Amino acid sequence: MPAPPALSGLYRPSLALLTDLYQLTMAYGYWKQGLHEREAVFHLYFRRAPFEGGYAVAAGLALAVDYLENLRFTQEDIAYLASLQGSKNGRLFPDDFLAYLRDLTFTCDVDAVAEGTVVFGNEPLMRVQGPLLQAQLVETALLTVINFQTLIATKAARVRDAAGPDATVLEFGLRRAQGPDGGLEATRAAYLGGADGTSNVLAGRLYGIPVRGTHAHSWVQAFGDEKQAFAAYADAFPDDSTFLVDTYDTLDGVRHAIEVALDMRQNGHELGGIRLDSGDLAYLSKAARELLDAAGLPNVRIVASNDLEENLITSLRQQGARIDIWAVGTQLVTAYNQPALGGVYKLAALRTADGQDWDFTLKLSEQQAKTSIPGILQVRRYLGDHGQPRADMIYNVAAPASLPEAPIIIDPADLTRRRPVHPGAPFRDLLAPVLRAGQLVQPLPTLEESRELARQEVTSLDPSIRRFLNPHVYPVGLEQPLHEFRTQLMLKKRPVRPA
Repeated sequence: MPAPPALSGLYRPSLALLTDLYQLTMAYGYWKQGLHEREAVFHLYFRRAPFEGGYAVAAGLALAVDYLENLRFTQEDIAYLASLQGSKNGRLFPDDFLAYLRDLTFTCDVDAVAEGTVVFGNEPLMRVQGPLLQAQLVETALLTVINFQTLIATKAARVRDAAGPDATVLEFGLRRAQGPDGGLEATRAAYLGGADGTSNVLAGRLYGIPVRGTHAHSWVQAFGDEKQAFAAYADAFPDDSTFLVDTYDTLDGVRHAIEVALDMRQNGHELGGIRLDSGDLAYLSKAARELLDAAGLPNVRIVASNDLEENLITSLRQQGARIDIWAVGTQLVTAYNQPALGGVYKLAALRTADGQDWDFTLKLSEQQAKTSIPGILQVRRYLGDHGQPRADMIYNVAAPASLPEAPIIIDPADLTRRRPVHPGAPFRDLLAPVLRAGQLVQPLPTLEESRELARQEVTSLDPSIRRFLNPHVYPVGLEQPLHEFRTQLMLKKRPVRPA
């Protein structure tokens, strides 16, 4: 399978301007104030798992790294920025700043959670450390990549879980995706999260994802009758036919498919499957299975489509639906019931002016859950006897004290939720070096490897965390000294004032 393609291979123009204007105005402000080279630390994270679920699947790192490695302002980019005007029709950016951008390359360190890892609210998926201007400038692009990929990979993992380990899940959503990029990147994330193939041919070429498909209702409508249409399709694809049987009457369509399938067998070929795209899928799939089995066609698979998602798939399976392949489209590629992850990117540390120490920073909020976490953060995952995740602790790697053998973790949104870690519990730290001074430390995993990791990670979770309705809350918290430091900093930044 080919390596994950570069974003620069999908988009010929530079992606340096894939950002919000305020990132560039802040960059200019930092540069003008002489702060642009001050070392800073930002963390990318989300606060709550999507879909009211218990977890998310980290995704998008390979695309994000490609963006960072290829970050350059071209002559065309500079010319466009030079044309921007302020409110009084003056130049927004002066020439000397644009000259600085023209020579800019990304030199930050990046640590990140591997694609396919299960992750939870408030814990960093990525840490960017380096010159303040650079670390600030990449915020928007990193968020748009990581947020969307993680959202769709998580949705796909849920669909995969609902369908069960023996079924096939196909992503069929390109025609309903949010434009070409939404289609391509949704396909990549869906495959990483657990889909087995896609109808998206361009994504198949770019990412090496297996492509699958049947035919449309228009194929049947283009012929004199349904049986003739099926026979013509079988003539074109004698060993790769799946018939869409609900153009007129579904069960009559199944009977016509059976007649053509028996003719195919006489010529040494077998029908691959039939597809149901409307109606009561539980009833129709069971009826179709009976007809196929009675005709001696037990190996013909039944494909189902029609606005499928994890809850409907769960319901259909509970009703005894006889469906072998789930073709999931709109609900998957658009993350229909939650169209955004809501990830954020927050400044957490800034070198002092003398370069000898750190100022740890936080963003306050009226809602404690939205107050950021100061420090240079790492996530330590404590494991059970069989390697399953038991609890995650966020800690500050820049803190002078060493971690205790049995730390206490505290929920950042509720200080009454405290959990001691069992002494000697095995663990692994999730954030690993990816870039150093802007250079890749080692090759990233392939998409297939990340997909396999996602499968292992999701199946290792306790079923109570994976369930769709009111999942159990996986323990994630701050190491006690970090919690106490954060509390002190919050009080310092918001002192008591007279009423």
